[in-house]
Amino acid sequence: MKVAAIGDNCIDLYPKLGQYYCTGNAVDFAVHIKRLGAETAVISTTGNDRYGREMIRTLKKEGIDISHLRTGDGSTAVSYMDLLDKERIYGDYLEGVMENVEFSEEDIDYAARHDLIHLAFWGNAHMHLPRLKKYGAKICFDYATEVEDPMVDETIRYVDYAFFSFEETDLSVREFLKMRVSQGAKTAVVTLGEKGSIAYDGQKFYEYGIFPATVVNTVGAGDSFMAGFMYGIMTGLEIPECQELGAKIAAEVIETFGPWKT
Repeated sequence: MKVAAIGDNCIDLYPKLGQYYCTGNAVDFAVHIKRLGAETAVISTTGNDRYGREMIRTLKKEGIDISHLRTGDGSTAVSYMDLLDKERIYGDYLEGVMENVEFSEEDIDYAARHDLIHLAFWGNAHMHLPRLKKYGAKICFDYATEVEDPMVDETIRYVDYAFFSFEETDLSVREFLKMRVSQGAKTAVVTLGEKGSIAYDGQKFYEYGIFPATVVNTVGAGDSFMAGFMYGIMTGLEIPECQELGAKIAAEVIETFGPWKT
């Protein structure tokens, strides 16, 4: 199984705690699915500062293919963070080299040679979905909490597995999932925090809960769930088994400070 994760990489910096770690949607997804057994590449741009060097060291240590992780002339993206009752609180986000990131034809062609391609709402690669779709690889996309953003309507026809995260909303989850599948997604999944997840494949709804965990930091729970779910899909598991695997990994992640166990 070969997986390409296209999109963002950044540093989560906790000034009050004096701690940071390497992360980003593409990075977290890649690390988790690599640890499950997939051959994985990250396609992105990091900075030429100490954080960028740390990103490269981290991904190399995890065995991630970084042949298409470019080093830009500037700073690595940094998200300033805090913890409140063990929930992550986002502060300022300095995009650095990610502000003007572009993916070349070579990047897209390289991604297309993988079995699964992962993208996300803030990864600045959504405009390449029509081209990627033509190559035949499975595509999963993390729309996060942007459930009503116009980008969803514009891109979901090209997405096989669409992931959403619901917070407080008046939308009916099941009706929402049915709508997104009717727009072209093969399967749509909503994560609901401590309430678990609901998936819909056009035929049936699947609900799954969570594994008990002692929360240290909730960062990375969604990315790890997606990695587990998609690894299950790619290895032929049924949807409830995919939800179970995703929930298991997410529970392990929230018991550690960073986005994956070190």
